[in-house]
Amino acid sequence: MTRITRVEVHEFGFDAVNLGRAAEGGSIGSLSFRRGATSRVSKYAVRIETEDGCRGEYVTHWVASPSALGQTLMLAPLLLGRHAEQREGIWDDLKREARQFDHMGHGPIDIALWDWTGKRLGCSIATLLGAHRERLPAYASTYHGDRSGGLDSPEAFGEFALQCRQIGYRAFKVHGWHDGDRREEAANVLKVREMVGDGMTLMLDPACELRTFADALYVGRACDEADYFWYEDPFRDSGVSAFAHRKLREMIRTPILQTEHIRGVEPKADFLMAGGTDFLRSDPEYDMGITGAMKIHHLAEAFGVDVEVHACGPAHRHVMAATRNSNYYEVALVGPDCPNAVPPVYACGYSDQLDCVGSDGCVPVPTGPGLGVTYDWDFIARNRTRLEVFEAA
Repeated sequence: MTRITRVEVHEFGFDAVNLGRAAEGGSIGSLSFRRGATSRVSKYAVRIETEDGCRGEYVTHWVASPSALGQTLMLAPLLLGRHAEQREGIWDDLKREARQFDHMGHGPIDIALWDWTGKRLGCSIATLLGAHRERLPAYASTYHGDRSGGLDSPEAFGEFALQCRQIGYRAFKVHGWHDGDRREEAANVLKVREMVGDGMTLMLDPACELRTFADALYVGRACDEADYFWYEDPFRDSGVSAFAHRKLREMIRTPILQTEHIRGVEPKADFLMAGGTDFLRSDPEYDMGITGAMKIHHLAEAFGVDVEVHACGPAHRHVMAATRNSNYYEVALVGPDCPNAVPPVYACGYSDQLDCVGSDGCVPVPTGPGLGVTYDWDFIARNRTRLEVFEAA
């Protein structure tokens, strides 16, 4: 058994071009296309070291808010002196410790511990999980619509979907506009299907921007007409009302995908058993790490439903590689003439940019030890805005 002696948390930033903050009336802190704009994006990295010098590392893709960082800093010192091999016990203790919060800072710690284990044993996390596939079918998941010459019309969404199909994608997910105009959203749903035809799987995620249940129902019926694969987080309940989504399921044919905004296995089980969703959502960053995500995947398998991994990253690929009942890997977020605003910290060729898929529409699962990626720590150090170090006495 090997004790943890040091935990580092590095906050850093980088510039994302042609992306700007949402216009007035949009979601606070969200990004969408804005030609010529540059947005400073903040992320953080966790590095865990044990007494033998082995290190586990993880750089956040989506979990990087001040709230999540604060939780990571709260939990990090609790690792000191613990045996790094005992992930399950550590996970259980940290889950209890964060019971008054949303758990968003727990995931990066757990992922770094899995990375440590893979490096210590000389195998990938996918191998540790018993993965059975090396390439994952992917979908292009768009930025929200804009009014700036990017995804600014149904025709623009349709043209971008066709561009993605030419790259290799077989599936495409629309995030509409922040205005939550049901007629605009429904028209977009129908136009994209008209433009791409039947040869592409389509999904819709309003990201909780539709104002009312009636709006969600109106757009859901457009999804029925256009044969969408799923309908996700439609309206302003923030994706947490099992009763409302059960009612919506009863009134439309398109499958509902919920539980992105419900943390952990027990609340997701409650939501599923209450009839609030057809698919489950998991995310190793959001749902308390790889340990937490795999619990959700086993829950889905026990109930005979599919579980879709939210967002992208090396941890996400390992989890999906070990899951039979998961359909698509989410390359999020993408748009014409702008990057996916994930941190540019990979010194090994790993990418979640738009062109990361092959001609088969799939992304590869990293095969090296642990997460199977090499981080550019010089880049992180040059762009670091905060460093917190916790060491055993």
